[in-house]
Amino acid sequence: MTFHQFAYRNVIRNIRIYAAFFMASFFSVLVFFIYSMLMFHPEIENGFLGNVPIIWMVVAEITLVVFSWFFIFYSMKAFLEARAKEFAILIHLGMERKQLTRMVFLETIIIGFISIVLGIIFGYAFSKFFFMIVREILMLEDLPLYLSWEPFLLTTAVYFSAFILISLFSVHLSPEKKVIDLLNGYKNIQIDVDFTKRKAILGIVFILSGYGLALLTTRSNMIIFSVFIPLLIAVGTYLFFTDTTQYVVDKIKNKRFLYWKKSRMLPMAEQTFILKNNGKMFFVMTIVTTLAFLSIGLLATLSSYTSQYDKLNPLGLIYKGHIDNPMEREHISSLITELEEKGLSYHLTRFTVLKQTSSFTNFEVEVFKESDINNLLFSYGYPMVRLSRGESMFIPYSKDSIKELAKKKVETVLLENNVRITIDQVYPELIFPSSIVSLNSIIVSDVDFRRLVRPYRNSPQYEPGYHLFTFDIPQWIEAEDVGVPIQQEVAEEYVKEKYTLPYYFENAGLNYSYILSTYSLFTLVGLLVAAVFLLAAGSFIYFRLHTNLEAEKKKFDVLKRMGISNSELKSLVTKLLFPQFFLPWGVALCHSLFAFFALQNIMKNFVNVSIVKEVVFAFVFLVIIEIIYFNLIRWRYIAYVRE
Repeated sequence: MTFHQFAYRNVIRNIRIYAAFFMASFFSVLVFFIYSMLMFHPEIENGFLGNVPIIWMVVAEITLVVFSWFFIFYSMKAFLEARAKEFAILIHLGMERKQLTRMVFLETIIIGFISIVLGIIFGYAFSKFFFMIVREILMLEDLPLYLSWEPFLLTTAVYFSAFILISLFSVHLSPEKKVIDLLNGYKNIQIDVDFTKRKAILGIVFILSGYGLALLTTRSNMIIFSVFIPLLIAVGTYLFFTDTTQYVVDKIKNKRFLYWKKSRMLPMAEQTFILKNNGKMFFVMTIVTTLAFLSIGLLATLSSYTSQYDKLNPLGLIYKGHIDNPMEREHISSLITELEEKGLSYHLTRFTVLKQTSSFTNFEVEVFKESDINNLLFSYGYPMVRLSRGESMFIPYSKDSIKELAKKKVETVLLENNVRITIDQVYPELIFPSSIVSLNSIIVSDVDFRRLVRPYRNSPQYEPGYHLFTFDIPQWIEAEDVGVPIQQEVAEEYVKEKYTLPYYFENAGLNYSYILSTYSLFTLVGLLVAAVFLLAAGSFIYFRLHTNLEAEKKKFDVLKRMGISNSELKSLVTKLLFPQFFLPWGVALCHSLFAFFALQNIMKNFVNVSIVKEVVFAFVFLVIIEIIYFNLIRWRYIAYVRE
């Protein structure tokens, strides 16, 4: 029998041990190939698939590659540890380390080749189904299945090189061990990891500090906090699993009324050993699970904003310009022409908005005329505004502001023209997007508006008012191509240090297409990345259990000879596995929840959207998946130790 035949037969004989490593490799290849098929699709034109930039798809592909390599490397390490006894026997029989490295290399290449071939075959078979989903998400007319050499070559090159490098690194980086240690198994070698009370407390302090900063995150400090929060959480999580958990278990063991109760001593003693030897693995698992939770949560957040966009932006087109804007007539005429050419119905309302100084705050207030507002409300189908002389009404700038302003009553004087008004009501619906009107905007009667003949006292340094043109378009999504040149001029001006254009333009349909494409991109990337992350997080525990199955079975055999019942065995296994599964996932869930507290605060400031319902739904869904996965692993574990 040649050396190559020996390596091949090793793979066949150890199919149970190789199965976990093969499945991890196969799934990574499958996901990468499907995504490569999308990235190289011939429908991509000028770097876009629909409205999704190809550069972000490349970034997502690189993310998948990096994490897949790490995932396969960890799987390889676990796979080698599971074969510790076999390696010990071969070394004892005279095999040199070079020969052992060559054998592992050949076996890895065989498994890698099989996983690449099957991953590509199954990936291509499922590509059509994946394209159907992508077509619906991106709202494309057609996304046919195609055959091209690029995704096949890229996937083969990336993963074949990965298996070569990982197999070499895994063997060379593994520490030299005596034959007796290999016979006892990697996991049975006691690793002395001493914890300290100072580090244990520091881990909790860092995590709580990160949570506190997350709760205090606002629009003004989000950039600086986004640097410090992940750093605090990462360091705190590492110390939590290396020192804090051991410190807590040690304290429990010193409480005899807790430690000695029923069969609690057995799983507690085992947890001490597990925490000492797997603290770093639990840390990696927590970070990976947090990334998976954040990916799903971000999808839910974008879904929430996308679904509420039409309520937050009731107008299709908005044109806002200075009173003496020289481009006003030309721009409005071009917008009307484009709408009519597309056959879109619209309702145009022209506002003249004046600025005045309020005696109540001594700040400026934007004043709208009652008849102008009613003209727009008529197109909405909303109730009309009825104001008498001296009466005024707040214009809400967000949904939440309606409740706040309803409680206010302000008696003020518009100082420039000595017009006394009482503001004791707010319009009960959102009339304008929050980006258009200021926080101090009111409606006055036509009689009072005509009395505002003297301009704002800070003019001409500041504009005394502006003209506002609103286009209420029932099918505003179809108007995304209207006014694109004007929108481009406004966008180019916004990136400059100072905005100098005498006008501003906003197309809700065009903005929505950008938002929808971003949501679509994150949906494609997020689902794939989250799937890989969740599989990896669960597999870390599975590989650890799989590596040490023989030793664990011996322990339970001893307990069975001592008379432990089946129900007690199941209870003991549950107590043993539960912390390993749900402690990292529980910490990851807490990290994710506080991350979304910070995101909720930021979104309230920017777009006033609540994401609580969507995030809770996503997290409940994830917890259910984790519980199902835990019960599957527990079922297989119990079945094996009972044999």
